[in-house]
Amino acid sequence: MPYIKPKISALGCYVPPGVLTNHDLEKLVQTNDEWILDRTGISERHIAAPDVATSDLATCAARAALGQRGMDAGELDALIVCTVTPDMLFPSTACIVQDNLGAHSVWGFDLIAACSGFLYGLNTGANFVASGAHKRVLVIGADTMSRIIDYEDRTTCVLFGDGAGAFIVEPAGADEQNLGFIDFLGEIYVSVGAFLRMPAGGSRMPATAETVANKMHYVHQEGQQVFKYAVTKMYQMCSELLRRNGFTTKDLDLMIPHQANKRIINATAEKLGLPESRVMMNIAHYGNTTAGTIPLATRDAVTEGRLKKGDLVLFAAVGAGYTVGASLWRWAY
Repeated sequence: MPYIKPKISALGCYVPPGVLTNHDLEKLVQTNDEWILDRTGISERHIAAPDVATSDLATCAARAALGQRGMDAGELDALIVCTVTPDMLFPSTACIVQDNLGAHSVWGFDLIAACSGFLYGLNTGANFVASGAHKRVLVIGADTMSRIIDYEDRTTCVLFGDGAGAFIVEPAGADEQNLGFIDFLGEIYVSVGAFLRMPAGGSRMPATAETVANKMHYVHQEGQQVFKYAVTKMYQMCSELLRRNGFTTKDLDLMIPHQANKRIINATAEKLGLPESRVMMNIAHYGNTTAGTIPLATRDAVTEGRLKKGDLVLFAAVGAGYTVGASLWRWAY
């Protein structure tokens, strides 16, 4: 079958209305606003209400994307929900979102790749379209990280928030062949996975009274190790992806990295030789929403006029696993 050029035709995002500020965190753990801002770039993060789950965030983001495109959910062919905080292990969150949307002819699945999840899902959706298997794929990144964060651990609780975003991927038109998907690079490296993980809750270590008491169902992270790896690998993957497609950083209109920490973003941009003006950062208002960060940052880039039709945009992420991804596109609207 001939190659069909995929494009991103719409996006939608959602964050819950509840906000947890740095000053709020000062009342929970030994920290302060100045320390958090200096080391992470975060001033506040959105937190879901107790009765709100990842499927709810994902559904709201999906409806926003469909609304922007003027499309009914039933017109989709597939949906991919990228998350590390599913409502439950089964049924999949994709099944729940499909039902919420009333898209009963649409199939889908969950994809777990932590902070790289959205890029892995986006590449999967793009290749569904490119192969001709599907015409319209909804890729959702959604996480309710507040459910797996220990708010007595000041090294992790300051970093994460809740949120979701969605892209619609479909074929570019006959007059849009210069727009859309260009290339993707992915990598996993598990020998250092212990530096960022949730130890218990799976088949290796099922939930017991002991695992709960020892707080093994929360995120555990060694920040310095994660920082070094994230900067090194994002730089390497971005450089290689540009090189093999005949580009340099001078050709880039915008880089949209995973929003984990401002120091990681700044250090990666410096190694790439990218000025602040060509690197998107909105971590201050959302924190790290894991699979939600790249669509949230993309929405804000479009809203601020920093990402326009025809722009060369590079997405990049490193997540637990470790998982690494970089994706290159010509923005299509």
